[in-house]
Amino acid sequence: MPTSPLFRDPRSPLSERARDLLGRLTPEERLALLHQHQAPVDRLGIAAFHTGNEALHGVAWLGTATVFPQPVGLGAAWDTGLLRRIGDVVSTEVRAKHAGDPAVGLNVWAPVVNPLRHPAWGRGEEGYGEEPWLVAELATSYCAGLRGDDARTWKTVPTLKHFLGYGNETDRAATSSNLDPRSLHEYELPCYLGPVRAGVAGAVMPSYNRVNGVPAHVAGDLIARLREAAPGSLAVVSDAGAPTFLVTVQRAFTDHAAGHAAMVRAGVDSFTDNDRDASVTLERLRTALDEGLLTWDDVDAAALRLLELRIRTGEFDDPELSGADPYGAIPAEAIDLPEHRALAREAAGRSVVVLRNDHLLPLAISPAATAEPRIAVVGPHADQVLTDWYSGTPPYAVTPADAVRERWPGARVDVVTGADRVALRALGPDAWVSVDGDGTVTARASEATYDTWFDVIDWGEGLLTLRAVASGGLLTGARWILTADAERVGGWVVQESFRRLDVGGAWALQHVGSGRWLRVQRDLGALVADATRPEDATPFAWETLYSGADDVARAANGADAVLVAVGNDPHLLGRETEDRPSLAPPEPMRRIWRAARDTNAASVLVLVSSYPYVLDEAYDDARAVVWTCHAGQELGHGLVDVLSGDREPSGRLAQTWPATEEQAGDLFDYDVRAQAQTYRWLDGEPAFWFGHGLGYADVAYVGLAVNAFPGPDGGGGDADVEPLSATVTVRNSADRAAEELVQVYSLGLPGARIQTPRRMLLGHERVRLAPGETRDVTVSLHVGRLAVWDEAEERLLVQPGDYELAAGPSAGVPALRGTLTLPAA
Repeated sequence: MPTSPLFRDPRSPLSERARDLLGRLTPEERLALLHQHQAPVDRLGIAAFHTGNEALHGVAWLGTATVFPQPVGLGAAWDTGLLRRIGDVVSTEVRAKHAGDPAVGLNVWAPVVNPLRHPAWGRGEEGYGEEPWLVAELATSYCAGLRGDDARTWKTVPTLKHFLGYGNETDRAATSSNLDPRSLHEYELPCYLGPVRAGVAGAVMPSYNRVNGVPAHVAGDLIARLREAAPGSLAVVSDAGAPTFLVTVQRAFTDHAAGHAAMVRAGVDSFTDNDRDASVTLERLRTALDEGLLTWDDVDAAALRLLELRIRTGEFDDPELSGADPYGAIPAEAIDLPEHRALAREAAGRSVVVLRNDHLLPLAISPAATAEPRIAVVGPHADQVLTDWYSGTPPYAVTPADAVRERWPGARVDVVTGADRVALRALGPDAWVSVDGDGTVTARASEATYDTWFDVIDWGEGLLTLRAVASGGLLTGARWILTADAERVGGWVVQESFRRLDVGGAWALQHVGSGRWLRVQRDLGALVADATRPEDATPFAWETLYSGADDVARAANGADAVLVAVGNDPHLLGRETEDRPSLAPPEPMRRIWRAARDTNAASVLVLVSSYPYVLDEAYDDARAVVWTCHAGQELGHGLVDVLSGDREPSGRLAQTWPATEEQAGDLFDYDVRAQAQTYRWLDGEPAFWFGHGLGYADVAYVGLAVNAFPGPDGGGGDADVEPLSATVTVRNSADRAAEELVQVYSLGLPGARIQTPRRMLLGHERVRLAPGETRDVTVSLHVGRLAVWDEAEERLLVQPGDYELAAGPSAGVPALRGTLTLPAA
């Protein structure tokens, strides 16, 4: 039997296998590894490969897969074990996709570890929270699940995104995130160093932005910091189009060969550019080699790391040898398994946060002796589940209305979306716009009958979606000639949103995705998006058949409970490429809420959104306010499990909800200390603090004891000290079980030489308390988090002294106070 080459021997060290394979490749074959889409090497039996499959909260863009809550919701769970289990399911489904199609790569581009510094960031839905240490904990756990437990083979290879200082979409490739040393070392770097040091991240992706004026993709000193912290190989893959942006947008280099060479020298290994066409990148790299801007040693260093990434997945393992890929037996059918569904439901429930509750929750719905109970579920999220850009295709979807019907089968459930029902009459041909059952749209109807009706939702800023009653589909301009057959809003460029403009007493409609205005074609009456000016558009009369707010009020009237499900569409007004224009709920959502609340005091405000809101006085009389992210296929079950009391609320905010727009600070200023941003530095009272979330039981904090500092060998002046612990005594005085997240914070070091944060999460522990139970909860205190950057010594250090300590249910409620004394080293 012929002996397998070294690179196929799973028993051999990773570096030796990679060097063996590198030595068998020609220079051109090595160079070809530096593009995202790597060509096969048939003579060695090496298949084609590409970096990156999206796996932010489930497998994306590869068909049916389990869809978990958005990361901003998973962050609210504050549960590393949950994140690890989710990562394990996601990696199983990636492997299943790979089993069905070997072209599906095993390098995944997840998680996003950028801290949620500002709630206006369009991609806030992708991050876990505002506290870097919590982000690092959760990301490390998710990566651990993605990586798998085998000592040698990685189930998938996680990639941390986006390094570094990335938190605005507006002009994201042009803006510079200016980070002073404290913001860099105390706020940004910890998010990445946690999973890197744990050895569970195999790659990192630089961000589009510049950092202190230098494009992140050529910030070699920052990339080197990560590699120094990694216990093994760490590949660096570019973000899509970023190599070209160095010249075209950032103008950091006069030509692409110089830019590409700088990237490789800075430590970037893989170029994600020009889609599948590797020839452009490779030609630029060849030019850089010819001009002496790059050496073959530089190329080999990058190629070696990419080979190590691939070897880690077991791709080259000889299956006849011991230690070969243990995950290779995962079948293509390992998707949407019963246990995956159960975990999705658990995660959706764990992500729900009860923000306010004045004795309205849990809902008390019971059959009456004389009449059936009635529940109204109203608002645009009443009976739909929306997915974001990085979601997969869920195998099913449970809406809030579905879950309410299931939970209370004896109740009458009225469902109203709050949409205005309208009919559009084209004033050019003087005909009503009608829709056939297949979604064909024409303006030829002589009467405003059923097939001319549209349900219109205003998502704010005048951004509209129109759903045809006859076809059930959304009006879309994806094919120039408009149809009404889109199932949902989606796509990189949304095709299902419209704006209207008053033109001489009539309305001109703009298709936002193309920027063109709608026009009715002569004779045949097709509706097309091709007018360049509103003056050239067909004017429409907009006849409202009934008001959505009035419909909500009718449904709410006399109901035993009203769930008002409002929020955002994750493809509109806040997403990748688009920051949020406002932090307040849109005015149309406010009208829906007021219509319900003014009619029925038993109205629960259910915010289904990708981010925090600033709630004004219109919401002050909400007796109950509940937030959930777009929680995937089990949104409805997760929400209703909490509202019904079947699940004790356990979600806690991982991002502060500001009281005003001004309190959030400047989106483009990355100095969190100077801006008093995040709970760490906030000097006012927000609407809801970091860590806030209510349960249904009353938990009292009755005692705090801090363990003595173990002495100089325990840390003192070292940022990597071992954790201490505090004992927090809590008591459940209710007649139902409680689930409490016990949090311990530093409130700073008075008189410190270097100013310390006003608050710093040092530890947290979840505890379940039986009715009437009192328990001592041990909370590890990670004293290293107290480290501040000393500019004189150019290092992180923990200052000695008496730190004020607080324990409580959130960063803003110091229920108990104590002192932590750290002696000088």
